[in-house]
Order: sequence, then C-alpha cells, then structure tokens
Amino acid sequence: MSSMPDPIREGLARGWKVAGGPRAPAPAAIDCDVAIIGSGAGGGVSAELLSRAGLNVVMVEEGPLRSSSDFDQHEATAYPALYQESAARKTSDKAINILQGRCVGGSTTVNWTSSFRTPPATLTYWREHFGLELDGDALTPYFDQAERRLNIGPWLAPPNENNDLLRRGAARLGIPWASIPRNVKGCWNLGSCGMGCPTNAKQSMLVTTIPAALDAGATLLAQTRAERFELANGQVQSLHCVPVGRGGASATTIRARHYVLAGGAINSPAMLLRSEAPDPHGRLGRRTFLHPVVLSAAVMPSEVAGWQGAPQSIYSDHYLSTQPIDGPIGFKIEAPPIHPVIFAGTAIGFGQQQADLLHAFANAHVLIALLRDGFHPEAGGGTVSVRSDGSPVLDYPLTGFVLEGARRALLAMAELQFAAGARQVVPIHELARPYRSWAEAKAAIEALPMKPLLAKIVSAHVMGGCGAAARARDGVVRPDGVHWQLANLSIHDGSVFPTSIGANPQLSIYGLVNRLAQGLARRLTGRQVALA
Repeated sequence: MSSMPDPIREGLARGWKVAGGPRAPAPAAIDCDVAIIGSGAGGGVSAELLSRAGLNVVMVEEGPLRSSSDFDQHEATAYPALYQESAARKTSDKAINILQGRCVGGSTTVNWTSSFRTPPATLTYWREHFGLELDGDALTPYFDQAERRLNIGPWLAPPNENNDLLRRGAARLGIPWASIPRNVKGCWNLGSCGMGCPTNAKQSMLVTTIPAALDAGATLLAQTRAERFELANGQVQSLHCVPVGRGGASATTIRARHYVLAGGAINSPAMLLRSEAPDPHGRLGRRTFLHPVVLSAAVMPSEVAGWQGAPQSIYSDHYLSTQPIDGPIGFKIEAPPIHPVIFAGTAIGFGQQQADLLHAFANAHVLIALLRDGFHPEAGGGTVSVRSDGSPVLDYPLTGFVLEGARRALLAMAELQFAAGARQVVPIHELARPYRSWAEAKAAIEALPMKPLLAKIVSAHVMGGCGAAARARDGVVRPDGVHWQLANLSIHDGSVFPTSIGANPQLSIYGLVNRLAQGLARRLTGRQVALA
C-alpha cells in the first residue's frame, strides 16, 4: 500500500494548520469563531459546514492524526492507536466491552461502513415522547446530502461468506433480509475497515469533511484533550485544553463565539460534568444507550474466512418488527468481521475448549444481535459519571428485561446458523458449549442463566446522555442542538439521541448534525450552506 496517495500527508505538505502530537505544540491562547470538540461524525460534518460558511473554526481532537500510510491492517497496531482505551473501554461493572474511536475522524475512521437512515418508527417515538419534529420528510434532504457527500449507496459486490451465510440462513427460515448500504468509493474489499482504511476508500471524516474544513482554513489540534469549559452568566467563556502524550507542553485556552461539543456519547456528557454545567432537571449523562450486542459463533463445514471482504453487507430486521417498539426488546441481526485478536478475546472458555474453537478459526461464522434499548422503562440505558481523575465511566444496568431479550437473540441466531448449515453453534456465554443440533442448542439456551459477566455483551454504538427534547425538563439540548442553559454551546453528536436508533447510527448522526450545523451557520453568519 506504500504507493497509495495519502490525502492527509498531501494536505500537511500544502500547509494545513495542524498542531499537537508530533507537530508543533498548540499555542497557549487561541481566539476563533467556533471551537469544535471532537472530529468524528458530528464534529467532522460541523467543521466542514461552518468553515464553508466563512467562520474561523478550530477542531480539538484527543486522539492522534493517523492516515492511510499508517494503516497496516494489524490489530496490534490499530487498537492501541485508534480506539478509546485500546479497544477495551468497559462499563463500570466490566460486563460490557465498548468499541469507540479515538483518533482524527473518530469512530468513522474505524467503523465497518454500515449506513442506515434513522428508522421511521424511532423518529415517530421521538416526536410522541420528546416533542422532536424529525419524522416524515424533516430529515430527508439532510440524509440525501450526506449520502451524496459520503458516497453512501448499495454494496453491489457479492457478500463475503460470513455475510452470505446470514442471507442463506434467513432465506431458508423465510426471514426477510436485505443488503447494507456502505459509505465507500472504490473499495478494495479487504475486510480491514476496523483498523483504518489503507486505500482511502472508506468515506470517513478523515478523508472527506476534515480535509474540506482544513482546506477552507480551519485549524486542527490533534492529541489535545478538552478538559473543561469555563462558564459564567449562562455562557461558555473559554475552553481549557491540555496536550496528550507530550511532556512539558503547555495548556491551551480557546475563546470562541460559539462552541460545538461533538466528543460522542460518554465523552460529551463527561465534558459537561467536569465543567459543572447546569443540569437543573438531572438529565445530563442519563439515558445513555449501547445497542447491547450478543454474539453467536458457529463452525461451518467449509472455509468462511470472515476476515476478508466487506465486513458487513447483509442484515435482517425481522426481530425488530415482531413486537411493538415499546414491547419486548427487539434486535437487529448482522454479521461482524472476524479477526484473530477480537475473536480470541471474545470467544468463551479456556484451555482445550477455546483451543478447539480457535483451531477452527478459518471455518468460524459469527452473528451479532443489536438490542434496541431506550423504548421501555426496563431498558432505560445507563448513566455517565466521572472518576476522581476526570475520566468518564458508564454504569449500564443489564436488567432482566434486557437479558431476556439477549436470550431470544441467541436463540434466533442459533436457529439461523443451523439453517445455514452449521456443524456446531456456540452461543457466546460463559456456561455454553458447542451444540450440534438446533434442538440441543434451543434447550440449552433456554436454560442458560442470563446474568452480567456470564452472557458476553459488547457494544460499538454509544448514544444518548445529552438528549434533545422540546421541553427543558426532558433533555439537555433544544431541538436545534443548543444547550438549554448555555446559549453559546451546541451539541452535535449521537449523545443527543433520546433513545437508541435501532440501526447502526453513523448516518443518523450525519443527517441530524447536517441539519443542526446548517441552522447554526445561518444563525452565526446569515449564510446558507449545504453538505452536498
């Protein structure tokens, strides 16, 4: 890949204004029009639109600036460099492992490219319960623009075997399935999306909106942590930042007309908590959602090679519609990429049991089920707090209601895998073992104790914690994204979602933030800008 063009290195050579990390230290004081904290889906879209509106924008990113020249497709390199807590961030009880990006581009640099519009049922629920008028055609033009800008469209190549097994199993059971839209351009079908795209085919913020903002004159401070806001008189007065991993470098104070918080769910609530932001109704950090994910592994009679090909290209929403949205928890079924470190770290058992499963790695098939949390009182999400050192932590109760949904998901995935021809199925649960028939697996899964730390649960979709609502008592921000109590602070990321989405959330963030940032640009400049 060394001969591939690297747009980041080319931009740096053109004179982009980038500081922090191995580059020049950030200055002690900066004045600008808009300071944006975070460079992921929300921060990237906001940066492009506000820069194009003629505003002087400064982006602050805790993680490093890495690019295609650095993406070597090795897990041992990618996870420590590109993920929060080396891809090992966990809830307070260690029961849920959370994957979140920590680099320029945020999670868009390391996600698997799945791009879904917000389901209509979710938007209807938001209108009915939170007063958000986003259903119908309200978001359609903003989704349209995001899809054009980021080349989101159907994946026309044949699915890899790991995904095609999902398709074949669903078809044999008469369960509807569909193809997943992806944000790629000229994809090489390598399968290493989660480690950064070495060919720049993934249309992440790293290669789209952030370069556009930098070309328009924005400044990027990488490896710079936003510590806290200084607040007074119902406004943010300044932003205090510190360098990450650069001994001896001084802190930076940024003063702006307006501030955009886009650190992502968990980090955005934590920033406000560290800043002692007003929270008169006790909403800050609460109702943080994860799409808790359970997994089911299988051994197939022939090679699956789940590490190669587009990581996700087939899904089934069948089990999201078999009950009301506020009834028993529904779930979306997808197939994840299968790489050795993630697989070994997730697989159950030890000793010979785990060795046998790893020995069959080439023939391994994995399904995941994303539980749709946030629509039932017993799936009310978790709460973000900060430790004594200011770092964030999420307490997420796994209620009996959620865990029974996890059991139903394990049953559905096992049935699907046997329908696809599995020789054996292994639900990822510490007390499970390999089962050789659907009848055996069904009886065993129905009897498994569904408890935290026994049922293996992970997440890559963190949402909520700074929820939007039409009434101040129901949320942290107004429908236009502005903080209810701080007039010059907007929040533009997935933390504003009042529930989970029920689908991979990146396009939901792009579409909603596109709307919010266009509105902010009009208010600050009187100019009309569009993403595409």
